[in-house]
Amino acid sequence: MKELTIFLLVWAFSMGSAFAQEGTKGQTFIGTISDDMCGQKHTMMPGKSDKECVLACIKMDAKLVLADDAGKAVYQLDDQKLSEKFAGEKVRITGTLDKKTKTIQVNSIEPVKAE
Repeated sequence: MKELTIFLLVWAFSMGSAFAQEGTKGQTFIGTISDDMCGQKHTMMPGKSDKECVLACIKMDAKLVLADDAGKAVYQLDDQKLSEKFAGEKVRITGTLDKKTKTIQVNSIEPVKAE
């Protein structure tokens, strides 16, 4: 009986570790790096590119967000410094979404190539 208990404890621990590792991969989100003042559309600065608009808005204390075109949602991004490198670009973000705050904890960002 003691050996069965030890086996079950070891098995439960190893399964818990496997699930924990799976959760660290995160989800994938595709959209455009924007700012929380403009969101989906950049109409506040006519004649400027999306990138120019985003960079100007963050100079006015706007926060960088991911504008998810497919879901029509806007998510806050926890890593503002990394996100700034992709301002105005379509990207793929791997991370974890906090549904309460609608914030993505960013693991990685990579540009999405035009098809």
